[in-house]
Amino acid sequence: MSEAQQEARSYLSEEMIAEFKAAFDMFDTDGGGDISTKELGTVMRMLGQNPTREELDEIIEEVDEDGSGTIDFEEFLVMMVRQLKEDQAGKSEEELAECFRVLDKNGDGYIDREEFALIIRSSGESVTEDEIDDLLKEGDKNADGMLDFDGTSTVPGKISHSLDRFYLFSRSL
Repeated sequence: MSEAQQEARSYLSEEMIAEFKAAFDMFDTDGGGDISTKELGTVMRMLGQNPTREELDEIIEEVDEDGSGTIDFEEFLVMMVRQLKEDQAGKSEEELAECFRVLDKNGDGYIDREEFALIIRSSGESVTEDEIDDLLKEGDKNADGMLDFDGTSTVPGKISHSLDRFYLFSRSL
């Protein structure tokens, strides 16, 4: 497994990997363990990504490590993580601030451990109390035990997808 493939796996939760594997397997019709580059756009759109044709060609060129013209599952994970990171980076500060306000249930300008744990559990992620503490610590820039939004705050990669899903769900209520 290449360094990029190891990094991709470490970025994703087990649930996300399983989600991506299910989508990948739908297009691996012969069970050979790879999909053609033509099918990648369809798979990515099914998973909520919307790459342009140029972006798709660029991604394929970057991740097809063995030059086979097809993408195996590990290459697919690398591609999906890159797309997720680009989508996350493309969110405006205003969108992130709005998301933060929705997730800050008591409106005090911070997401404390209790709110953070509620967000994680409500999103369907399977995490232990220790993992919640570790994730909170990772996103807590000033070590006050809370997440605050200052326009440069980041959310740990493994849970940013969960927070996005929770945010979309909470907006639909």
